[in-house]
Amino acid sequence: MTRLLLVEDDPELGPMLSDLLGDEGYEVALAPDGQRGLHLGLTATYDGMIIDRGLPAIDGLDLLVRLRRQGVQSAVLFLTAYGTVADRVAGLDAGAEDYLVKPFELAELLARVRALVRRHHDTAERLPLGAGLLDTGRRVAVLGDREVALSGREFELLHVLAARPRMVFGREELRRRVFEDAPAESIVDTYVYYLRRKLGRDAVRTVRGIGYQAGAL
Repeated sequence: MTRLLLVEDDPELGPMLSDLLGDEGYEVALAPDGQRGLHLGLTATYDGMIIDRGLPAIDGLDLLVRLRRQGVQSAVLFLTAYGTVADRVAGLDAGAEDYLVKPFELAELLARVRALVRRHHDTAERLPLGAGLLDTGRRVAVLGDREVALSGREFELLHVLAARPRMVFGREELRRRVFEDAPAESIVDTYVYYLRRKLGRDAVRTVRGIGYQAGAL
């Protein structure tokens, strides 16, 4: 499940956004101030973070600077009433990927969060796969304390699925993305078989009549 950290001190807006994002299928950790946000940001891994600028204890800008200094690479969206050009520049220069000014439309927020998570998954070195993960730098799957080497095509196929864990890919689309030199869609089924043989039946989920989706290691 895609995990988000929401750092928002408004006692009504924070829980409301947390529930909304939860209804969209995200797992959300809510922090009511910058100190709690720093603790959560350093002790767990998130696919994206939504951070208010005007936070108690540690303000949002300082919070992001501290997280980046500690090597946290999660994609970040600032959600704030600070809307001047100087404010936006400061937020982006601190390491945020996006900036949305209050008040905002919920549809736009959800679209920006989807884009934020997509960018993170495209560039992340470690993608979650259930209880395991895909190490994109070393091109191996990690299951607990065991690493499983993948062939080039096995890795590319699993990477496409893991980078969009909520998306179901048709066989023809996977053929075009990973096996463009192969004439038949059946090559996809063959490599799904290879992945399941190495990683377990649940590594790739079959969605009948549509195609394949990332499963759980």
